[in-house]
Amino acid sequence: MELASYADLAVRLVNTEEPERGTDTLTSVEAVRALFSEGARAAALADESDVPRLRAVRTRLRGVFEAAAEGDEVRSVDLLNSLLMEYPVSPLISGHDHLDDAGRPRWHLHLADNSPTATAHFSAVACMGLAVHLTELGADRLGICQAAPCRNAYLDTSTNRSRRYCSDRCATRANVAAYRARKRQEAEAALGTES
Repeated sequence: MELASYADLAVRLVNTEEPERGTDTLTSVEAVRALFSEGARAAALADESDVPRLRAVRTRLRGVFEAAAEGDEVRSVDLLNSLLMEYPVSPLISGHDHLDDAGRPRWHLHLADNSPTATAHFSAVACMGLAVHLTELGADRLGICQAAPCRNAYLDTSTNRSRRYCSDRCATRANVAAYRARKRQEAEAALGTES
């Protein structure tokens, strides 16, 4: 697995809460386990204490995304660095199920699940993936959805760094709202010139 792909875990955690809507799906051990990739051994470590711990990590990760979205790269990096120091990673070379044309393993890095808690493992892996994504593509590739009231985090993987929404649904909703606002202004302006 490419290390940058672990960044999706950070997005998944941040988006368990929608602060503008007052919703939070990170409320149980089952919700903690659902954050992990299927078959992750660390998910079995999850217990009730991971719910508040992961909520605290979520708040800090949201700060990383918000700082990046505001253009404050230094603050974004500082916040992420503090998480990386608190949740160190354990790299592991793997070649499972990936053979090259000569039948030799294709060696690649994984992040081992040998952490003492589900929170420690999930946080280490998510933060490392986010760090790789940020250093390879730039802090401006971390975003917060601009469609009100969404505020979900996303990773901008567009070729021209133009993504502004977390999903097509939010983009469509924002575009429709902007269109309706323009039409309303045009109608009001037309009424103003008739009188």
